[in-house]
Amino acid sequence: MTQTEDRVEAARELLTLDELTSRVGMSVRNVRFYTTKGLVPPPIRRGRSGYYTSDHVARLELVRELQGHGFTLAAIEKYLAGIPDDAAPEDIALHRAMLAPWQAEVPEEMSRAGLERRAGRALDEEELATLEALGIVRSPRRGRFEVAVSQLPVGLGLLDLGFPTEAAVAAGQVYAAHGRQIAQELNELFRTMVWPAYKEAGAPPERIQQVVERLKPLSIASLVAAYESAMDEDRRARIAARASRES
Repeated sequence: MTQTEDRVEAARELLTLDELTSRVGMSVRNVRFYTTKGLVPPPIRRGRSGYYTSDHVARLELVRELQGHGFTLAAIEKYLAGIPDDAAPEDIALHRAMLAPWQAEVPEEMSRAGLERRAGRALDEEELATLEALGIVRSPRRGRFEVAVSQLPVGLGLLDLGFPTEAAVAAGQVYAAHGRQIAQELNELFRTMVWPAYKEAGAPPERIQQVVERLKPLSIASLVAAYESAMDEDRRARIAARASRES
């Protein structure tokens, strides 16, 4: 190890295994398992003792975030394989920040009986399918549902009005397709324009997370405004085209 490398390592905070597990909220067994699987690098050896740095903390926190989003171990391995081994903790923190959920409401998990009690009515399979297509209800595992409780009355109102399941499915596909495109373009913009500016300024990972959190409501409001404007323009264009045909 060169003198420069010695100085860099000395400047980093070294953690014992117990300090690491306390920092990331994981058991010793899990940390060792993830190390064995190659999800995090091995500890730095000092004689018989092993020590950990902010690199280990950042990668373990990312693993925990991915687990929270339902990623399987194989999916986590694949995701982390795309992150360079020499990625700085700040770079890894950016991945965590972009993974954080954007919805303001955390879905409430309940059984079908609980869902029907909340709805105040029995729900048949087609009605459940419509609510799922509308994004109000999800069934990640058999017999359990994740429900956007604040949106449930809206969905029930649409059911009462006979909103067709096919239309809900088709609308969901439109939202998903355009949502993916928007997400990809905004992520690329953040990666190439926003992140480099903060990184050059030496901003800590926490600052990046704060930026993302504050961008969320602004981005959602901008999307709604753009959608409303586009709908108004489309309606005016249709009216003008109809008037032109009639004349």
